[in-house]
Amino acid sequence: MAVILHIETSGKTCSAALSAEGMILAHREDFGGRNHAALISDYVKHCLDHAASHEMELQAVAVSIGPGSYTGLRIGLSEAKGLAYALGVPLIGVHTLELMATTAMFEAAADDPDTIFIPMVDARRMEVYTAAYDYSLDSIVEPQAMILEEDSFATERASGRPLVFFGSGAAKAQPLFAGDSAARYVEGIEPLATGMLALAEKAWANRQFIDIAYSTPVYLKDFQATQPKHKVL
Repeated sequence: MAVILHIETSGKTCSAALSAEGMILAHREDFGGRNHAALISDYVKHCLDHAASHEMELQAVAVSIGPGSYTGLRIGLSEAKGLAYALGVPLIGVHTLELMATTAMFEAAADDPDTIFIPMVDARRMEVYTAAYDYSLDSIVEPQAMILEEDSFATERASGRPLVFFGSGAAKAQPLFAGDSAARYVEGIEPLATGMLALAEKAWANRQFIDIAYSTPVYLKDFQATQPKHKVL
C-alpha cells in the first residue's frame, strides 16, 4: 500500500492526513470554520514532517474534489496540485459524496445489505448536493444539485429499503420525509481527510489518477457570485 497525503477542504472543516499500510499515521483537523487558506499548508507540513522523520517517501497526493464550497475546493485542489507537481507524484481525486457515504457505512451501524446511503451537502435555501449509493458504492441516484421537495427520492423511499440520510444538508430533508419509517438521520458525518484512506488506496491500486495541470473541482452547478452588502452610513 502506498504512502499517501490526504487533503480535505470541501466544507467547513479543514483537514490533512498521512497514511501508509492501511493506517492513518498523522493528521490535523480544524472544525472552527472556513480558515482553510490559513491552515492547510501547516497541516500538510505536519504530515510531511512525520513522513520525513520516519524516512517515508510520499507516493501520491489525494484531494477531495467536490461537490462543496467553491472556495474551499479551490484551496484544497491548488495545494494538492502544487505538492504533486513539486514532488513528482500522482494526484488522486476523491469525490466528496462518496467520501461521506463510505464514512457513513463505517459509522452508521447499518446492518441491512439493502441500505441506501444518501449524503447531503448543504447549498443555499432548500438546495443540497446529493446522491444515493448502495453498499458497493454504486450510484442509485447520480450526484447532482437538488432542490428538496416532498417527492424528492420518491422511488428510493417507496422501495421499502432502509435509507440513511446524513451530511450538512440532511436536516432540510427530515421535515419533508417525516412520515417515512425506513428513513434514518445520522449526525456527525462529514468529509475528513482521515476518511479518505479507503477510496484513495483503491484509486492508487487501480492507477486512477487525475491530471495535475487541468483537473478542476466537481461543482455540480455554476458558480453564483453575490453582491457585497453596502453599509448604511
